[in-house]
Amino acid sequence: MNYCHRKYNLDIRGLRYPGVISNAALPGGGTTDYAVHVFYDAIKYDKYTCFLKEDSSIDMIYMPDVLEGAVKLMDADPAKLLYRNAFNVSAMNITPKQLFAEIKKHIPALTIDYNIDPVRQAIADSWPNSLDDSAARAEWGWNPKYDLESMTKDMITTLSAQLK
Repeated sequence: MNYCHRKYNLDIRGLRYPGVISNAALPGGGTTDYAVHVFYDAIKYDKYTCFLKEDSSIDMIYMPDVLEGAVKLMDADPAKLLYRNAFNVSAMNITPKQLFAEIKKHIPALTIDYNIDPVRQAIADSWPNSLDDSAARAEWGWNPKYDLESMTKDMITTLSAQLK
């Protein structure tokens, strides 16, 4: 593969994403979908039952950062890309407990309980604790705009308008 890169100067850049949080796509039942589903239930019902343990630490990214990252990588100067391959990107490493605490700042009535799904919990436990996105930061300036606080505020604002 390296031979092809040097001889033909192939540019096959791509991105590897962690769990994606979106205010435009409904949760589909995946392991990280608790981080989307909780917003719908918090806004509609003031309660949520989480299928992961409260301390399950998973990297996440908000959809606006996904889109901006894709465009930024496509626009990156090829001469600065050492690998021209798939780059890890991430924005925040959060647990359900941290996410729920942030949501409660906006929706204080929210109550949370846990009903652990052993299959999804096993999947979450098998993932790395965090993605190393240092190559993306160094080679093409990856820097997410959203953190837990700003993502939560935007999710609640956007979904509240959509759901009411």
